[in-house]
Amino acid sequence: QLELVESGGGLVQPGGSLRLRCAANGHISSINAMAWYRQAPGKEREFVAAVTNGGSTNYADSVKGRFTISRDNAKDTVYLQMGSLEPEDTAVYYCNPYSGRWRKISTWGQGTQVTVSS
Repeated sequence: QLELVESGGGLVQPGGSLRLRCAANGHISSINAMAWYRQAPGKEREFVAAVTNGGSTNYADSVKGRFTISRDNAKDTVYLQMGSLEPEDTAVYYCNPYSGRWRKISTWGQGTQVTVSS
């Protein structure tokens, strides 16, 4: 089973930027769509952004225009460039394949904590 390791989180001030990285121990080229998700304290996990092998992207309305998802299949890595960060972006961020049934995914990595605070 594909193992995904998220990194790059941290503490950042409002308006700041971070770049998250999701490294796979296998070939993500076999997976059409990869995505980032996040879970804030006391809230359900939510979709953030997805990218296909063809480069098509999709974003949650709350991050559109501020976040950019990309993938490098040669490095088996998915990235999330986050800008204009807001306190509401504070959450643990995870990556996983994307499908319409993503809520049924039972295996998640440890995630990476992003905290936006002054």
